[in-house]
Amino acid sequence: MLLPGGPVDAVVFDLDGVLADSEVWWREVRDEVAAAHGRVLGPVDHAACVGLNTAGWVAVLADRLGLPGPQLQEAVVGRLVERYRVRPAPSIPGAVEAARRLATGRRTAIASGAHPSVLAAAVASLELGGLVEVVVSADEVPAGKPAPDVYRLACRLLTVEPSRAVAIEDSLNGVLAAHAAGMRVVLVPNQHVPPAPGAREAADVVVDHLSELAVPVAGEGRT
Repeated sequence: MLLPGGPVDAVVFDLDGVLADSEVWWREVRDEVAAAHGRVLGPVDHAACVGLNTAGWVAVLADRLGLPGPQLQEAVVGRLVERYRVRPAPSIPGAVEAARRLATGRRTAIASGAHPSVLAAAVASLELGGLVEVVVSADEVPAGKPAPDVYRLACRLLTVEPSRAVAIEDSLNGVLAAHAAGMRVVLVPNQHVPPAPGAREAADVVVDHLSELAVPVAGEGRT
């Protein structure tokens, strides 16, 4: 499927649920931390954390579990980093290969809500260092998704106008953030953690797998 609009100079990927099937790991680790304190998280609790930066999901968990935020952050981040260190990253078949095709001849970045330590561990485990020029965590900006800050920073670091960049997302918060930054947005719904209602309608294009996407290059007309 061809992305509508003019040529694309940069592609900015979300990480969790797009390049790695790691939303499942996030859920498992949050459940582990909750269980260690005799608490239980439900689907609504997990859904409330999707797409948020560290401050956002820590606030959600602290409120719902009644536990100190710093303690929750240390436990969740530490467990995730350790998983990436000792296990193969949870992959989405063909996603990284499709990302490499889309990145050919374009500036590329990752803009994720993940904690910088988790993001660095994931990028290393997936061997994405040769794919992207810029890796940005929403912890580095004033507000996480659905605010546009992390996508604006990624485009600024790539020296690309947002209107000439496309974001690849799997969550409603991510789609809203990229649109607010002035980018076109492709939604690739994750099979294990589907996006919240409204995500499909908010995206410019929806594809079942990243391999189905084509983006315009210089010299092609608008579609």
